[in-house]
Formats: sequence, C-alpha cells, structure tokens
Amino acid sequence: MSVKINRREFLFSLSGIAVLPRVLARMGHRHLPVFTLNHMELSVSDPQRSIEFYQGLFGMPIQARMGGTTILRIGDGPQFMAIRAVARGQAPSISCLGIALSEFDPGKIIETLKASGVRDAGLGMPAETVMRVWTMGRGVEVGGEGTTELFLGDPHGIIVRLVGPTHCGGRGPLGNICSVPEASPVTGLLSVHDLNHFTINVPDPPSAVRFYQEAFGLPIQAYQASTPALGIGEGPQFLMFSGGTVASRPAVINHVCMTVEAFDTEEIIGKLSDYGIRSRVEGESTAVPLRSYISMRMPNRGGAEGGTPELYFTDPDGLRIQLQDTTYCGGGGYLGQVCI
Repeated sequence: MSVKINRREFLFSLSGIAVLPRVLARMGHRHLPVFTLNHMELSVSDPQRSIEFYQGLFGMPIQARMGGTTILRIGDGPQFMAIRAVARGQAPSISCLGIALSEFDPGKIIETLKASGVRDAGLGMPAETVMRVWTMGRGVEVGGEGTTELFLGDPHGIIVRLVGPTHCGGRGPLGNICSVPEASPVTGLLSVHDLNHFTINVPDPPSAVRFYQEAFGLPIQAYQASTPALGIGEGPQFLMFSGGTVASRPAVINHVCMTVEAFDTEEIIGKLSDYGIRSRVEGESTAVPLRSYISMRMPNRGGAEGGTPELYFTDPDGLRIQLQDTTYCGGGGYLGQVCI
C-alpha cells in the first residue's frame, strides 16, 4: 500500500536534523495556513500603457476590475496581476503581494498575527503600517460587493494582502466572484502559467525570515548561497529576502517571477526582442525599461554545474519581471527545480 505525504513531511524525512529543532521550537504557536501565492500589484505611471504591454506580451485577459485597478489573469487563474496608477509623488513599484490562505477568517487571522507581534489597526489603512494588520471594505463602486480586504504590513513595511484560496479580485465576501474574462485583443507572444516567487530587498533579511516562518510556518525549500527560499504551500512557489544591513535603504519588492511551460531561454529572449525588449548591455542598470538579460546562478549560489539560467526583463516603468520553468523552486539543476 502506498502512502502519500505532503511536502512538509517530505522535508522531515530528508532533513530532519536541520529542520526538526526549528519546528519543535515553534510547536504550540499557531501559524496561518498558507495555500498559494495569489497576486501581484503593479503601481505604474501609465496604467493603459502597462495593460497593453502585458496583454501584448502574454495575452492576459481582464479577469476583473477594482475601480481604477485592472486585474489581468495569470494562466488559468485565479492568480492575477493587478495594475493601478501610482500615487502622486511616488515611484512606480511592485507595491503589494498577495498570499492566499487555505482558511480565510479575518477575525482568526488577526488573532493569529497578534501572537507574532502584529497590532490590529482596525478599519482603513493606518498611517504606520509596519507590523500592523487592517481591513478595508470594497463596495460595488470599486468592483466589490460585501468584500472584505485584509492587509498586513510586515516588519519592513512590505504590504501583503491576505485572501482566500479562490480570490480572483472580484465580488462577494471572498472576492471570488468574477465575470467571464474579457479576452485580450491580441494573442500574446508568450503564455505564462503561474506566479512563482517574490524576491524582496530588506535591510535585515534574517528578521524577515524569522517573522514569515513564525507567522506563516514557511519551510526552507532551498538555499541560494546563504539566502533561504521560504516555500509557499506545497511548492514550488516561494518568498526570498535579500539585502544588507543598510537601515536607510527602504524595503522594496525587487522582482516577481512567473512561470512558462518548456522554458527555453533562447526562444524567450528572441520573442522579447521581437516585442521591442532589447538585451541589456554590459554596465547598464537593471532598472532601464524594456531590457532583458540572463543571470547564470552558479554552484556557489545553489545553481547547477555550468549555471542555472535565470531570465529577467523590465517593463515600461523599469519594473523587473523574472520568467522561469514551471518546475523552478529556487534550487539546483538546470531548471532550478532541485530542492529539499
């Protein structure tokens, strides 16, 4: 008789000595039940331009609308990319990441976060968002209908929207009622499959790792040098925190990764070039708009012998997007698919 085990049980079986002490130390502390990554939010200088850019490249249909925010479906959904106008005086950014929980009960979520030192700020976005949780109601005027939005400000000020597993950016209490998607006016050159990971630059990465492990119980599924990839759900999705100890440098979501089937760097770079995204020249900033490049992650950073290719491009605002194979988990192997 065969016995199925989940990924966390698999981690115990392979690396119990490394993982068990950490898990035992947290026994008795209830974690939020993470299901999957759900969405990204891009705050851009010209929303219509960005919508046309991503639809032209990926053929993404419009899954829903939240007032002035347009929801582009990733793959078969409900995962999505939200595009909104950047606030006056702010720079374009990847402004929010969405995590779906397998159980969505705002009251219980808030109480669980309090045990990790998060304070309940009540209704509406507070002036101080670090280590705060707050709720916002979304009415019909902004694409909702009795929809409760729950937000978390992490230890470094990164905004996380916490949602249910079927959240699509739509109506209803769980935001999971979406109309028939509006088809993209063009087919798109590439087809994205799913969200894969967020890499977040913070002044103190170890403190971020501790918080997300304590609040969400995220296991370590790979290392890139000494930087851990914190597994989301059953994988291969993850969060990664990088940076240094420069307190004056603000925390930012450095990039977000989506996956494609049959990852072929030459073919993808060729299609990006056809779309007007040129290869980055040596010495050019990685934030220059409409550029692409490949970084080879070598064995000293957990990559394959000869390197694991990691492919990036920048959008019209210079926001950085990574594309990888559907099996990519941040680990070794040519496709980055070998993890703990």
